[in-house]
Amino acid sequence: MVRTGRRPLAATRTTARPTARPTARPTGLPRARSRTLTIGVLLTLLGLSAAIAASLAVGARGIPLETVWSALLAPDPTLTDHTVVRDLRVPRTVVGLLAGLALGLAGAVMQGLTRNPLADPGLLGVNAGASLFVVAGIAWFGMTSATGYVWFAFIGAAVAAVIVYAIGSLGRDGATPIKLALAGTALTAAFTSLITIVLLSDGEAFDRYRFWAAGSLVSRDLESTLPLVPFVLAGALLAAVAGRMLNALALGDDLARGLGQNLVAARILCGVAVVLLCGSATAMAGPIVFVGLAVPHLARWFAGPDYRWILVFSALLGPTLLLAADVLGRVIARPGEIEAGLVVAFLGAPVLIALVRRTKPVGL
Repeated sequence: MVRTGRRPLAATRTTARPTARPTARPTGLPRARSRTLTIGVLLTLLGLSAAIAASLAVGARGIPLETVWSALLAPDPTLTDHTVVRDLRVPRTVVGLLAGLALGLAGAVMQGLTRNPLADPGLLGVNAGASLFVVAGIAWFGMTSATGYVWFAFIGAAVAAVIVYAIGSLGRDGATPIKLALAGTALTAAFTSLITIVLLSDGEAFDRYRFWAAGSLVSRDLESTLPLVPFVLAGALLAAVAGRMLNALALGDDLARGLGQNLVAARILCGVAVVLLCGSATAMAGPIVFVGLAVPHLARWFAGPDYRWILVFSALLGPTLLLAADVLGRVIARPGEIEAGLVVAFLGAPVLIALVRRTKPVGL
């Protein structure tokens, strides 16, 4: 028998390598991200609480916070401070919260829908359409309250959105962001001209319109504001549902379609949300500008490019900005006031320029 020098197979020692344990995925980044979002939400809630407290306490008549608290919990009709808080400052604070929430969310949805960082509810002519129909309600139907304005504002915003989308959809590529922006700009110019024609032909309507058009929280009452709450909540709910859709749209039409996103359904949903939010805010406080433009940029500081979180922070920062502007308008012009819409427009532009210059552009 010839020995080959090889050991039988069964006797061969196999040096089995130790089974490698699956390495755990790094959890530092998600935890850091979650911590950042939590801190951001807490900071924005703190800022909103401070704005609400200032709105109730600061004005031509300064009221201590203790008195404000007692006026809310145990009102005494014989005390002037309690009457001021409950009858004057609570309604305008509620209007500021609702209008700021609506404008912040509408601006975020508009920027995501059009993939345009300079988009706001006025870009697609929504505010101009709502304003035109409100002017018609004032001049031809004698409307004087937000409850009456809201239906005209909704119809005008919806008509403007439909016209812009129909014009922007013409052509081979369909409704692209550039065509929508151009159509909205043209429609805004046309509607603004019509507003001027109506106001010049009716002096009484012009007197009522010029105070409403400045964008103010003054002389608002809860009786005409509370009926608008369901419309704001419905628009906010649709905006929340649209968060994932906006993330897909931010990747471009082709990629979003490849991921299974129905572009027509997404745009219709976002359009309905914008109409509800802009119509409600315009009816309550007038055509306030800049809030819908600046708030999403501030929200991206905390949320990054995820529209689900951008919408959350926009809902918190919108009312904070509007209430802070309203409080500042009371302080700088005592004993009179400057409308919140004017303060936002005056102070907001330099802030946005500083944001653009100091931070890197965030992809939409």
